[in-house]
Amino acid sequence: MSARTTRIILVISAFLTGLMMFVSVALIISGRMQSPTVQVASAIGGPFRLIDHNGNEVTDQSLKGRPFLVFFGFTHCPDVCPTALFDVSEVMRALGPDADRTAALFVTVDPERDTQAKLKDYLSSFDPHLRGLTGDEKALADMQRAYRVYAKKVPLDGGDYTMDHTALVYLMDKEGRFVAPFNLKRPPEAAAADLRKYL
Repeated sequence: MSARTTRIILVISAFLTGLMMFVSVALIISGRMQSPTVQVASAIGGPFRLIDHNGNEVTDQSLKGRPFLVFFGFTHCPDVCPTALFDVSEVMRALGPDADRTAALFVTVDPERDTQAKLKDYLSSFDPHLRGLTGDEKALADMQRAYRVYAKKVPLDGGDYTMDHTALVYLMDKEGRFVAPFNLKRPPEAAAADLRKYL
């Protein structure tokens, strides 16, 4: 099996996993399914301890008391990541003063290149409520595992590389429990109204 075929299979598998999770959560919300999907939802998220782009420690405990969004990505991402972060920024803007009562996390899947300084420079183009998180490889891998995130380095010609990764935005409640994938494909005001329900 070629490397290209393997990569395609991995991407499709990650997509299907995310789709299954999305459908399960939709069924929970609609009330059509109960215990099995509740177990899936409760298995997403958990303790973490990372450093933000300003050098401050961020943990699941430090976020208790406010809902937060989590997106896993990397600063060299050509399209998906900047689009998602722009959309999250628009939601924060639409929240107005309520944005201070929430949090939005951009967790790197590429710690080799995404230093604190790189994250700080990158996030200067987005809403200031966004916090870029990094840490040692184990801490990041543990959080990816807890959030069921797929991330894989993909070599490119010339010795460079990119990252394949899950592109969901996770909505977590004030207790740090997973609620649902957060839909950014709607007007920012509608997304903000949805997030405001969890304040």
